[in-house]
Amino acid sequence: MKGKVLLTGISGFLGSHTAIHLLENGYEVTGTLRSLDRAEALRTLLARHTRQVDYLRFAQAELTDEHVWRDLTKGMDYVQHVASPNPRELPKNEDELIRPAVSGVLHVLRAAAANGVKRVVLTSSSSAVMYGRPEGRESGVYDESMWTDAANRADNTAYYRSKTLAEKAAWDFMATDTSGLELSAVLPGLILGPVLEEDFGNSANAVLKLLDGSMPAVPAMGFDVVDVRSVADLLLRAMEQPAAAGQRFLGTAGFLTLAQVAALLRTRFPGRQIPRRVLPNVLTRVLSWFDPAIRPILVDLGRQRQGDNRKAWQLLHWQPLGPEQAVIACAESLLALGLVN
Repeated sequence: MKGKVLLTGISGFLGSHTAIHLLENGYEVTGTLRSLDRAEALRTLLARHTRQVDYLRFAQAELTDEHVWRDLTKGMDYVQHVASPNPRELPKNEDELIRPAVSGVLHVLRAAAANGVKRVVLTSSSSAVMYGRPEGRESGVYDESMWTDAANRADNTAYYRSKTLAEKAAWDFMATDTSGLELSAVLPGLILGPVLEEDFGNSANAVLKLLDGSMPAVPAMGFDVVDVRSVADLLLRAMEQPAAAGQRFLGTAGFLTLAQVAALLRTRFPGRQIPRRVLPNVLTRVLSWFDPAIRPILVDLGRQRQGDNRKAWQLLHWQPLGPEQAVIACAESLLALGLVN
């Protein structure tokens, strides 16, 4: 085996795919779960996608438990820190998101530094570069030299601030660390691609709602999309390649509006009632008064924030799957799992 990897948040959409990719590439993996009740079911699930589950272990851990990470990082060569709070509905108190995100990454880094881990790869988010912009300057092309202004709440959400502040805390820690630990950060866009199980998190919800007919029209907005398999590959490259040390990498594959996503799905699944109309922005804002789940997307209405992924493919030779592939693979998996009516 190539080495031992501690993978936080293994039960999540990205965490599960990352575990498969690490196992297939010759690593022993210890995946953390908030509760071990899911361990055997998750092992069975992952065994459908890799024959290397004999090299998979599970451990119970909470992001806010500082002491558990000291034990879990002992003997590890690498840490893939994927876990981060991301509830389906944003809490009323944003500290419920921000505090565990920030304290979690610091607990992991301190433990890794104390135990001689070679490198930590932090899964951040493209939202840590693309938001907090002055009014009228939200749209544009973004790269890794840029940071979201967490203090600008008009062009932000609590989740985006949590990802920004957690990544900043990580780099601030590294600026004073003398242990020899290395850090790389991967900043994915909207992660789609094949769903492995019913508990798929938040990313695929938009595709599900387009497929099941519950969305009669789409808001005038879009996102930088990336396939979950491509993100898992980028995380591996950021872990293995010397050039990745001390670097941030945007993991985006291309911008798609929701109208374009709907058009892709209509072509691939012509028998389904997939919306053709685009909601006026004013109507989307009115609907958000009655549906709190809509409110976080308002910062993207009528705006086009695109990530520049040239650094990842030039420095790490990363070649992501196309955003259209990510959409179709996501839809096909949702249907195959019986998650769409």
